[in-house]
Amino acid sequence: MDENEAKRICDIIRQTGYDIQAYFGKGFLKEIYANALYKRLKKTGLNVGVKSLITVFDEDGTTVGEHIVDILVENAIIVLVFYTNTIEAKHMALLQGYLKASRLKHGMLINFGSDKYEVKKRIN
Repeated sequence: MDENEAKRICDIIRQTGYDIQAYFGKGFLKEIYANALYKRLKKTGLNVGVKSLITVFDEDGTTVGEHIVDILVENAIIVLVFYTNTIEAKHMALLQGYLKASRLKHGMLINFGSDKYEVKKRIN
């Protein structure tokens, strides 16, 4: 996926999350927001998986297993959904670890639990 396409898709993900936050507000479980994000992104025509498996590689390129992520868009962008007061460094470290281990380049964190909509993007 080239950078322009990744940016376009990340913009769709960001706006879709914002629309969900505006509609639902605070107070639901993380899974409600993740399911809403999944269903709304599917409606845009994107290839979206929920509770998707990513392959985890060792540094020499051998497969060492699989890991489940909240949402995987176009088999290229990992989306982690949180419901917490704020996105913290440990959340960004988690996303960075997923990107490194899966050898994917783009990831996003979306937090539906703070007073204002929070989204962070990471490019590996």
